[in-house]
Amino acid sequence: MSIDFILPDIGEGIVECELVEWLVKEGETVVEDQPIADVMTDKALVQIPAMYSGVIKKLFYKQGEIAKVHSPMFSMITADGGESVEPKEADNEVLVKVKAEKAVSSNELDETETQSIEQRQIKGKAIASPAVRRVARELDVNISDVTGSGKKGRVYKNDVVSFEQGDYTIAVQTNISSTRVEPSYVEKIKGIKAMMAKAMVNSVSTIPHFTYCEEIDMTELIKLRFELKEDYTVKAILAEQDIKLTMMPFFMKAMSIALKEFPVINSQVNDDCTDLTYFTDHNIGMAVDSKVGLLVPNVKQVQNKSILDLATDITRLTADARSGRVQQADLKGGTITISNIGAIGGTVATPIINKPEAAIVALGKLQTLPRFNEQGNVEARSIMQVSWSGDHRIIDGGSIARFCNLWKVFLEKPSNMLVHMR
Repeated sequence: MSIDFILPDIGEGIVECELVEWLVKEGETVVEDQPIADVMTDKALVQIPAMYSGVIKKLFYKQGEIAKVHSPMFSMITADGGESVEPKEADNEVLVKVKAEKAVSSNELDETETQSIEQRQIKGKAIASPAVRRVARELDVNISDVTGSGKKGRVYKNDVVSFEQGDYTIAVQTNISSTRVEPSYVEKIKGIKAMMAKAMVNSVSTIPHFTYCEEIDMTELIKLRFELKEDYTVKAILAEQDIKLTMMPFFMKAMSIALKEFPVINSQVNDDCTDLTYFTDHNIGMAVDSKVGLLVPNVKQVQNKSILDLATDITRLTADARSGRVQQADLKGGTITISNIGAIGGTVATPIINKPEAAIVALGKLQTLPRFNEQGNVEARSIMQVSWSGDHRIIDGGSIARFCNLWKVFLEKPSNMLVHMR
């Protein structure tokens, strides 16, 4: 007797995920809580553990295939020979597959169902993206009945629409021009990249952006950070807790102090633009270029944390995000975002607001540039360009300029932060 592991409801409205990698093989003995597979939702990379100890009997998906929530993902023979668990509310295609396997021994299906299964097995599983399958479901079309016009029979949206309209034909292209440029390869947009693409399209199409740029003299802050890192006590704490003191904790703390004076920058407007919600907590996000795409975890309640507290949170979130295993709670609840594009290069940018937030800032790269001092003499200073984007429905240019000026004061003269810090 075997147990089917039913892919659980991961939350956030997610109904499917990509099988990134199996961490076990069929026939392999596993123990309870042992990682079985890595799956990619449109939010983050999630690891699926074994619920029991036993032997892996069957893996229902191949690497790169789309697994459905509430459908069997793998089956295993438990150490105590447990009973089989029926999938609930599973995807029809997978349910038929499960029933077909059981029909040989239990004879649960009638003749009509058996013929349907045989037809499905002959046709095989349709090759189509989740988006195309979703269109098929919306049009009440059995995608396995549609002959795809793509490579290896891949079904496209037009194939499904034409089939539903009863005007289904397969176009055969002949006499292809010798000047046609063949693509090197086609990469499917999926996982975090697909989520980011949808979010950016939604943000640009619904939020009227405006950009404001400024330069900040980082010379004194860089000096302060160096002195803190060399301080015996601070150095011991950093080493003991294995944390890094970057510039980000200072950016966040200075921003949090400035937000107290300009709470509209830390607000969110509803889709109808009839309600404006202000937030007491400053949950500041930071865009991280991870191996699975752009992730934006956020540090919660920055207004209540010290520089070292922030350094601890930032070190953890950065490590989690770069590995693609950031927790869902760390991705939700952000109120404003910092994008440190300057770590890669570039000076000025037009960042896209992380909806439903109202503002985002992009930090440019640090440059040593000549600037006049108070005595009129030219000296080398560490200059960083910053680029703000604001939601013009609720933030005007004057507000973002005054807010940025106050943030700039705290960064250029770090001692000014002392009287405001808790």
